[in-house]
Amino acid sequence: MSSTWIPATLALAAGIAGTAQIAVQGRLGERVGAVEAVLIATVVSFLVLVPALLVARRGTGGLGRTPDVPRWMLLGGVLGAFIVLSITVAGPRIGTTATVALLIAGQLVAASLVDRFGWFGFEAIGLTPLRVAGIAFLVTGAALTLRR
Repeated sequence: MSSTWIPATLALAAGIAGTAQIAVQGRLGERVGAVEAVLIATVVSFLVLVPALLVARRGTGGLGRTPDVPRWMLLGGVLGAFIVLSITVAGPRIGTTATVALLIAGQLVAASLVDRFGWFGFEAIGLTPLRVAGIAFLVTGAALTLRR
């Protein structure tokens, strides 16, 4: 079996979990407010991840190396909060399907730029006409999900 099945399965599971997250966060945001819902999600994540880290690493793992990493690497937390806020607001207003479709379209466009230019230390991967066509089809499909 290929060594890609575990990360591929995790990515698929994350897609499924992300869809549920849109629905759950949207409802929570309607009940308590969008920013409050993001804070609640962050606190719950913290309460789940701290014990998981302590068990998995038998301590705090690599947290002590955090001051030594380049500051741009800490943007993941800011970006994560923005993503959760965005889906919390968008889901109830445009629907889960459109939210997922637009999220994926945005991710695909941004990912193609990361690949093309080798940003964030990734290996540069060219944009072929076939890849551009796939991205265009996905963006078009995402736009079509806004129609009811």
